[in-house]
Amino acid sequence: MDFIRVESAGAVRTVTLTRGEQRNALNQQMLAELEQAFSVTPPAEERLTVIRAEGPVFCAGMDLKSREGTNAGVSPIEKMLYAIETYALPVLGIVQGDAIAGGNELALHCDIVIASTTARFGMSLAQIGLAPTWFLAKKLLEVAGPVKTREFLLLGDPFPSSHMYDMGFIARIAPPEKLEEEAQKLIARLAANAPLSLKAMKALIVREMAFRDGIYHRDIDALVTQCGVSEDGKEGVKARLEKRPAKFVGR
Repeated sequence: MDFIRVESAGAVRTVTLTRGEQRNALNQQMLAELEQAFSVTPPAEERLTVIRAEGPVFCAGMDLKSREGTNAGVSPIEKMLYAIETYALPVLGIVQGDAIAGGNELALHCDIVIASTTARFGMSLAQIGLAPTWFLAKKLLEVAGPVKTREFLLLGDPFPSSHMYDMGFIARIAPPEKLEEEAQKLIARLAANAPLSLKAMKALIVREMAFRDGIYHRDIDALVTQCGVSEDGKEGVKARLEKRPAKFVGR
């Protein structure tokens, strides 16, 4: 694999994002590699998978250069995130740096997240004229409820990990120099638990939170698609790539 590294050591499998020089931005091949990594049946000895990243940024979201010209209404990351969410065993996310947009969703689709106190989380889509799909917004509602989800999405500003922890978005935070030590404690705790219990609990939680999937939302999908193909959506992506303020016109 070119953009991730998969390593197994007994009870613990580690999936590392290796596109650090590009802030681990998600391109199409990286999405496919991640989906493949979580579309396998865990071996008998495995107890959990860890997702982590090289470099100072956990994941800056979708690579906007590879995204240009795609239909924003069809999220390219949903299959990958669904594979992580429904993976048979717990997934622990270690977030050492910023997790923005798709990177934020990647973190929140892990079962447990521990983040550095210097990390930030955000969904900046409103600032570039886009909107999250039903699937992506559902995860935010699951972990934070409607009030904080509104603040998170409508403002689009990144929140520090301490704020994310206080709101219940993530499970643990630690100073940068202590992050690895605290993460290893969580890994050891999870690895010591009964595998059948871990599988049953993971499946139970995923199934009980799936009720929103059955709600009619094709009209919402159309609104999201409209954002992506609009003049504002194209302008927002272009402005972000050119590092300038976007000029939105409402069409």
